[in-house]
Amino acid sequence: MKSPALLLVACAALVSAAAHAETQKFHAVMNGATEVPAKTTDGKGTVDATFDTTTKVLTYDVTFSGLTGPATMGHMHGPADPGANAAVMVPFAMPVTSPLHGTATLTDAQVTALESGKMYANVHTAANPGGEIRGQMMK
Repeated sequence: MKSPALLLVACAALVSAAAHAETQKFHAVMNGATEVPAKTTDGKGTVDATFDTTTKVLTYDVTFSGLTGPATMGHMHGPADPGANAAVMVPFAMPVTSPLHGTATLTDAQVTALESGKMYANVHTAANPGGEIRGQMMK
């Protein structure tokens, strides 16, 4: 039989860990003007995301419209400041259609990019293979 004191310490540790868990919210507005280089397009979109700091799971919802054609792919890139390009960090599941819902468990480097504003969402089309609309993920 476990002692009541040991049980109390274990419960306190669990409560303390739960108290430190945090859900952070992020948002991006995607358009052609923020692509690098900028694109002239009627395309626009948004990303709304939540990040669980305990599990490191990013849950995101992406919507877009007005693109020059169907999306050929989409993902989150980083680390990069606005105006700079970077490698893919989180690919969106294919086919990339709006609305899109997804989740990803982030690495420590990806968490740092997200929390420091150095991750951006990007949607590509055949006419704009480097990306047609883009938006920086911000708290």
